[in-house]
Amino acid sequence: MNKISEYYKPFLEATEKAAIAAAKLRGCKDGKKADQAATEAMRSVLSNQEILTTVVIGEGERDEAPMLFIGEKLGKDDSEIKVDIAVDPLECTNHCAFNLPDSIAVLAGAPPGSLLHAPDTYMSKLCGRKELIGHIGLTKTVEENLLATAKVLNKEVKDLKVIVMDRDRHKDLIASIESFGVSPILIGDGDVTAGLKAVQGEVDLLYGIGAAPEGVITATAVRALGGFFEGQLVFYDQEFESRARKMVGNDIDKIWNADDLCTSDDTFFIASGVCSGWIPGVEFVDGKAVVTSKIIFGNTGEVKLITNEYNLGGLDV
Repeated sequence: MNKISEYYKPFLEATEKAAIAAAKLRGCKDGKKADQAATEAMRSVLSNQEILTTVVIGEGERDEAPMLFIGEKLGKDDSEIKVDIAVDPLECTNHCAFNLPDSIAVLAGAPPGSLLHAPDTYMSKLCGRKELIGHIGLTKTVEENLLATAKVLNKEVKDLKVIVMDRDRHKDLIASIESFGVSPILIGDGDVTAGLKAVQGEVDLLYGIGAAPEGVITATAVRALGGFFEGQLVFYDQEFESRARKMVGNDIDKIWNADDLCTSDDTFFIASGVCSGWIPGVEFVDGKAVVTSKIIFGNTGEVKLITNEYNLGGLDV
């Protein structure tokens, strides 16, 4: 039987076309418009492929929505090939709207039942390179995590590079980090790329609360790369907590590592650049769209950087 990871190409096309659709709207100052364009482009590709694709964590359970929503099935209903995906058609929506770095179209694919099925809520995350496994964690204090990271990486605490999303909810976290002489790297959006930068050593830690779908997407790539990841669901709304309890039961308060959020090695992570940063953004040259994507395969840990061209005249995005 073929592995799921061998069927990555239609999903690559989906992220590429989503990236092109969003890139056409870079700097439009309307994140929702760019997000919808990316979503429609991705849905079109996934709907017209032979694989039965199920969105297990994405934009939330909705009866009618422009987003790719949890529980949505796309593709051929009677296909023998079935893939579950965690997806964000346009990660870093605001960055695309204002043409800032690191906006991507991204998804993670895995065999049915192997990705966490949870509502579109928040997740507390801590992410770093593999050397930190066993030394840091969400149950530890900020001080303990910073000191342990510095010791393991043979750095002064003040020299640590820690990425935190610039949100009001992180006011105390940022203050705590700064109290140890660390100047956190504050980002508006984009904790998928931030997490992978931490795993690959471009920075030292991703710390703080972001979206749960992006947490599962990140964890799939982190598992493939052998890095450190912990995540725990966070709720600011009773409705989301009730929905999560129905989905994950007694695990609602669990701290998940990458192996919990993605239980299979037969996976692929695909990110296509919209705005240049961690991945080069889409370039429009001589009637063509040039798209660069990064693919991480779970069974081998292989990382591929792929560039494809599309003729805009024949592109339905």
